[in-house]
Amino acid sequence: MIRYALKCGDDHSFESWFKSASAYDSLKSAGMVACPVCGSAKVEKAIMAPRVRPARGQAAVPAAEGVPADESPPEAPQKGALQAPGSEAEVALAEIRKHVEENSDYVGLGFAAEARKMFDGETPQRAIYGEARTDEARKLLEDGIPVAPLPFIPIRKTN
Repeated sequence: MIRYALKCGDDHSFESWFKSASAYDSLKSAGMVACPVCGSAKVEKAIMAPRVRPARGQAAVPAAEGVPADESPPEAPQKGALQAPGSEAEVALAEIRKHVEENSDYVGLGFAAEARKMFDGETPQRAIYGEARTDEARKLLEDGIPVAPLPFIPIRKTN
């Protein structure tokens, strides 16, 4: 397993684990590495320091200057994809995602067909979300079927 610090085109920083360096390259070339904040597939590796463990018999890390050895400050949490949202926008987006996922049915790639069936009265009305190609979404709008893009990608599609 390998962990990479990543950054999207909108300057969102996050981390993700991959089976290997070649697995990351394969997933990235297939467009399957996406920003968990904005969903952008324009993701690049960010600069990161390697994590090196001290030898087993080595003494503890010396305390910070002016801080007793038994009271060394806790490490600052690193911002990553598995950590709680940091900014107000990320918190709001997480709340929207939670509300949609708790109150709607995920219909996946069948979103356009399901939305059309509900509009035509073939199936009962209910809140749904899913995925549609741009041309499918445009056709739904042209036919007067109310749809809107969500500001996140489904959890099932995130790394």
